[in-house]
Amino acid sequence: MHNVSIYTTTTCHFCKLAKEFFKQNSVKYREISVEDDEKAQKEMIEKSGQMGVPVIDIDGKIIVGFDRGAIKKALDLK
Repeated sequence: MHNVSIYTTTTCHFCKLAKEFFKQNSVKYREISVEDDEKAQKEMIEKSGQMGVPVIDIDGKIIVGFDRGAIKKALDLK
């Protein structure tokens, strides 16, 4: 079981694609909205150095954007 978190906003198209990918592959994840949460925004920026979403944390590996290949590799999916 992987520890997966995704930093998102409600208007982010790539966030929606990432969450749909997780659902299709039965990956449990924690969604963290950075829209109105300054603490979550700061945490995301500290982890990734980025202000854009999605930022995905898989077992401490940070993936910026919806990079299907990097996500599959981090989750050991084929």
